[in-house]
Amino acid sequence: MEELAKEAGIPVRTVRFYRERGLISPPRREGRIAWYDDHHLARLRTIAGLLERGHTLTGIADLARTFESGRDVAEVLGLGEPTEETPVRLTPEQLADYFEGEVTPENLAAALDLGYLATDGDEIVHISRRLLDVSAELVREGVPLATVLSAGRRVREHADALAELFVSVLEAHSDGTEPPQLRPLARAVVDAELSMALDRRLRRENTDRPPRGPAS
Repeated sequence: MEELAKEAGIPVRTVRFYRERGLISPPRREGRIAWYDDHHLARLRTIAGLLERGHTLTGIADLARTFESGRDVAEVLGLGEPTEETPVRLTPEQLADYFEGEVTPENLAAALDLGYLATDGDEIVHISRRLLDVSAELVREGVPLATVLSAGRRVREHADALAELFVSVLEAHSDGTEPPQLRPLARAVVDAELSMALDRRLRRENTDRPPRGPAS
């Protein structure tokens, strides 16, 4: 414990306190010797980084329990499944920087449930660089992360239905293998239809908005 505290740059009593609070896992024991490893050191550095960003120890403990009960990378990403998305590895501190003030146990649980996040040791893996960037941009624009995640769940329901439609149509007219044009054709159709749907919605809102009165 003394060596671990020295590496982490904190007092031994702090390490002991974190251990008692369940913020770090128990050491591996061999007889009377307790062995701490790089996993414990990484966790201590994560705690220090989150404390610097204003998180409380109680909040950090809640976050740790949320992640430890979440899904791992293999379960979320699958093994050998085709994907065009690029996963992103993050430390908890980097995730807190992406969504400043919005990284709560409730939001993390929702992201884990959606499969946006997974855990790999002391690292967090987001399944999609594109989703991570657009989610962070929405939060910076003032949309609460909880709302972003709720909207993401609804979008996924519609996306699953669209995927089923395109696959069934093309499979009915192919030899059963995935046609190479499936993804680009599907994206092109959805992008065009979504663009036109936004045009229709914005025109309707402008039409329904009452006219401004004369300037005084």
